Amino acid sequence: MSAIPETMELVFQYPESLTKKNTHYCPGCTHGVIHRLVAEVLDELGVRGQTIGVAPVGCSVLAYYYFNMDFVEAPHGRAPAMATGIKRVNPDKIVFTYQGDGDLAAIGTNEIIHAAHRGELITTIFVNNAIYGMTGGQMAPTTLPGQKTTSSPFGRDPRIAGMPVHISEIMAAIPGVVYATRQSALDLPGINKTRKAIKRAFMAQQQGLGFSIVEVLSTCPTNWNLDPWAAMQWAKENMIPQFPLGDTRVSDEVAALKV
Repeated sequence: MSAIPETMELVFQYPESLTKKNTHYCPGCTHGVIHRLVAEVLDELGVRGQTIGVAPVGCSVLAYYYFNMDFVEAPHGRAPAMATGIKRVNPDKIVFTYQGDGDLAAIGTNEIIHAAHRGELITTIFVNNAIYGMTGGQMAPTTLPGQKTTSSPFGRDPRIAGMPVHISEIMAAIPGVVYATRQSALDLPGINKTRKAIKRAFMAQQQGLGFSIVEVLSTCPTNWNLDPWAAMQWAKENMIPQFPLGDTRVSDEVAALKV
């Protein structure tokens, strides 16, 4: 391929922080979009070579195949604990966890809350699709009231299973958290806002400000039994009213960052 003429501006290229391996994600799943956003931000900040990611147990259990950087695999729900150890031993590294709602908001609730309370200098990317994806579509802590899953075939009954867990709002009440936000990967404007939020979160870690988390509303067409387009619309109409988009906590230092 010939070089780009000097009169042309490069506006699109494959991120260095991603490998070119085909992913295992279902058609219409937005994990691939979110992977790319993380990769673009790491490239833009120039920190790929000093970044260490922590993969969860869940749909993104194989994330280490797709990110072109050092990556480790954590036991189910324990990504924040593993990231804590890595960051404390290597304080000069950029360390992030990439977790789903089953991993983070169920078995890993204890880990994420205590990492946040300690103000660990790590970044968490939290993908919320309101269901257990990899293990068969069971009800998750984030499943909506009335939503049908393989373990709630008549819909989630709040009288029995309680209401959905709102992680971003919980994080907002924790002093060690400097940045908590909920964004989406459901359309182009939402994706652009999510990219900016991810960049802000990593910049907060670069500055040593404290713990940061970016929750991203996503879809699961396979387990929702919807085609990809219908899944996007369902998420907009049902998930966003339950999980409002926007920042839930922004410290003054984070607000001052030029993103």
